[in-house]
Amino acid sequence: MPCDAWRCGVLRNREPVRDDASGVGYGLVPETRGLVAAARRALGDRPRVRGQLDECARRLDEPLRVALAGQLKAGKSTLLNALVGQDIAPTDATECTRLVTWYRNGTAPRVTAYSLDGSRADVVVRRGRGAEGLPGAHGLTFDLSALRWNSPAPREVDHLAVEWPSAELAQTIIIDTPGISSLSREVSARTSRLLTPGGPALPPADAVLYLLRRLDAADVDFLERIGAGSSGSTGAPQSFSGPLGVVGVVSRADEIGAGRIDALHSARDVASRFATELERTGLCQSVIPVAGLLAFAAATLRQREYDAFEALAAIPVDELTAALLSADRFAHPDLPLPVPAELRAHLTARFGLFGIRLAVTLIRLGVRGSQALAAELSARSGLDELRTVLDVQFAQRADELKAHSALTALARVLAANPGSAADALLPRVRTLLADVHGFAELRLLAHLRADELPLPPDDLAELNRLIGGTGVAPTLRLGLATHTDLATQREAALAAVQKWRARARHPLADQFTANACLTAARSAEGLLDILHEPPTTPFPALRPGR
Repeated sequence: MPCDAWRCGVLRNREPVRDDASGVGYGLVPETRGLVAAARRALGDRPRVRGQLDECARRLDEPLRVALAGQLKAGKSTLLNALVGQDIAPTDATECTRLVTWYRNGTAPRVTAYSLDGSRADVVVRRGRGAEGLPGAHGLTFDLSALRWNSPAPREVDHLAVEWPSAELAQTIIIDTPGISSLSREVSARTSRLLTPGGPALPPADAVLYLLRRLDAADVDFLERIGAGSSGSTGAPQSFSGPLGVVGVVSRADEIGAGRIDALHSARDVASRFATELERTGLCQSVIPVAGLLAFAAATLRQREYDAFEALAAIPVDELTAALLSADRFAHPDLPLPVPAELRAHLTARFGLFGIRLAVTLIRLGVRGSQALAAELSARSGLDELRTVLDVQFAQRADELKAHSALTALARVLAANPGSAADALLPRVRTLLADVHGFAELRLLAHLRADELPLPPDDLAELNRLIGGTGVAPTLRLGLATHTDLATQREAALAAVQKWRARARHPLADQFTANACLTAARSAEGLLDILHEPPTTPFPALRPGR
């Protein structure tokens, strides 16, 4: 493939990229496919390299990969259960929580253990029992004690793969990782190897949810390593070597307020302080407080649990307040409450004291029925806000995030295997990683809240919206109603181009403000392109800034 063709590229002159796998297309993903296909043609005589490039191509067709990371006991498995809405990840401290576990959509539930050499063994899944026939508070247990490998000799388990029928997992592959502060150095190293791989390896995750109980040096150091990766020896761009999307979660937020009814208000203050520190350095795009235990319990609330809350709501407030001074006191068998002690202990393990107080209060305020209570608890857990952020930052930009991972790996492969016709592709790959406008939007969103731009509040809100902070659909970016006609959308986009280019040229604008305004103007120009042709990708024909 001639070098000039790639130097011009689709984003500049609209010439279609031809790809053996997908034919003709416009935009970032088709061009990434074309680059990978060209590299395979040039390096196809090297089996190991071809395998790496085949993985790059497959990655573009897979669901988005999101890794859950954080320190030990940060609540990763509990949050995973809450996001999926099913009890599929063990939450007690067993051997399986010390392994990297991949969760994918499947036709039937299945758990498989894999060794480093690719050998596999089916894993027995057990479900504990709770009070009065209810499922146990710790959900499933993966029994690794008697694995039957498909190879002659026993193997050491490297990672687990869980297939489970789930609409959420059909859209997103979730990777649950061991705690980075484990007492076992090897356990912590498994997460480091996964999220900061060396050499030309394809980044396993396209985005990361990093769970925080506090913000200390270990958290900051690991987030910096996630962002920087280890590309210094490969020639890949240092600032783009890690996953592009990183969202922080203040997990176990109900514990910050000691389980009080206003615990999440305290957690929001803590999240705001964390966000100021992390967003200022670009390590996280957002920081959201979530009471993971409550979110998961709300997603799986049973009628018997609702009945217990309703019975507790009927007793005097002072009597229940005294009973809820501690978990041990609430579950004590001698306490004269209308709910059996075993069931009270179950509620404590499932909902925590914060969840019990909140559920009882909501019933006293008039919430009726298990479905209504579950919805109210979920909304107050912070999970709905997290889902919104994940949708805007991850789901709506899934193609960009996957292409970023594929381009990063392609840059590493090309730099590690010089001396072929594929060398001509590397400049274009680096240009895409550095200049693609969707990446610029994500980087600006990562800094926008922490950096103080000298703009009026309405303009700041418009800038955030225009670069996709509330969604990538044209009407969302322009602040228009969903069914606004195309002519009105084009007028609004043209006005935005003129406004933000003028702001970028203002003589008193500092460099960061000018660049932010220019990014907004280019976003509006991309909208004009979309509104004048059938949309294919979010930015099918963006031109470089002038």
